[in-house]
Amino acid sequence: MKKIKNPFNKIPDYNCFGCSPNNQLGLKMEFFEDGEEIVSFWEPVKHFNGYVNVLHGGIQSSLIDEIAYWTVLIKLKTSGVTARLDVRLKKPLYMDKGKIMLRSKLVEVKGRIAMIAVKIFNFEKELCAIANVYYYTYPLDESINNLCYPANYSEFFES
Repeated sequence: MKKIKNPFNKIPDYNCFGCSPNNQLGLKMEFFEDGEEIVSFWEPVKHFNGYVNVLHGGIQSSLIDEIAYWTVLIKLKTSGVTARLDVRLKKPLYMDKGKIMLRSKLVEVKGRIAMIAVKIFNFEKELCAIANVYYYTYPLDESINNLCYPANYSEFFES
């Protein structure tokens, strides 16, 4: 498993809810490349509570959307925006049981639309949520010029 660096940290005022380490109210997600998949391990924080001791479904959807975005960044080597998010919450994710794991994989690309499958597992590795996320992808030059995608792909990985 290879750690993915966040090259957006060097952008002034970068404050992404999903992946900025500096957003005090954000998710602060980190990512790893594991073969065909992008993986994230994330510890629930109390202010993301939904029902008593259960991770809010909207936060689960945000986690899913964010890892799908990073799948586009790494696997398609460009940027994109969410076009559709289909989420199925199968089991509660309890807040006090430790880290959860997300795994995402690029399934197909049709024209500019990429479909990414995402799964969330609880601390016991039980499947708790599944999603298909559809991203509208941009040409690389537009991603670099308008969407802060790094001109040098190697910025995502340690040298």
